[in-house]
Amino acid sequence: MDFVWTGDRLLFAGPDTVATSVTSPPGAVTWGLRLAPGVAHALLAIPAEELVNERIDLADLVALPRSIIDSAYDNPAISLNDIARTLWQRTTIDPAELALAASLDHAARAGRSVRDIAEQHGISERSLHRLSNRLFGYGAKTLMSIRRFQRALRLARSGTPLAEAAALVGYADQPHLARETRRLAGTTLSDLLN
Repeated sequence: MDFVWTGDRLLFAGPDTVATSVTSPPGAVTWGLRLAPGVAHALLAIPAEELVNERIDLADLVALPRSIIDSAYDNPAISLNDIARTLWQRTTIDPAELALAASLDHAARAGRSVRDIAEQHGISERSLHRLSNRLFGYGAKTLMSIRRFQRALRLARSGTPLAEAAALVGYADQPHLARETRRLAGTTLSDLLN
């Protein structure tokens, strides 16, 4: 999930379950601030599952000082950081929940199964599903699928042959990776790697 400055709009980009394409005019620059796992839920006090596949004006979600928004025209990077800092300072952050979100994300990145992740965190698979929806916008199985795809993509970009990358991260074969690429990225693997 991200805070995004498009040059004239300040948006919140919710968690995506499908590929999203954005068309911008030539020369347009977009700035974004990626939020760590669990942070968007903490800062906005909205379950992430309510923001899935959404692009919402940030002002529709939270009140921000006009000066911060206006400063985005001159320095988007500083403005986006100021927004996060302002929301952080006015929110009661639960460090244990942020640590839990980071731990769940780390386990998904490592390729652990839903059952293993639930057992590691001392919760049922059903509780893990509800928790993942609230923190990430989708269940643990979808989170694991996204992280597995990202691992395969990193391997492929580093020069690992596609069939080997697919096998290393747990896909049945290279066509399985190709199908997941189409589903998650909305394009072919070769287009994504070029």
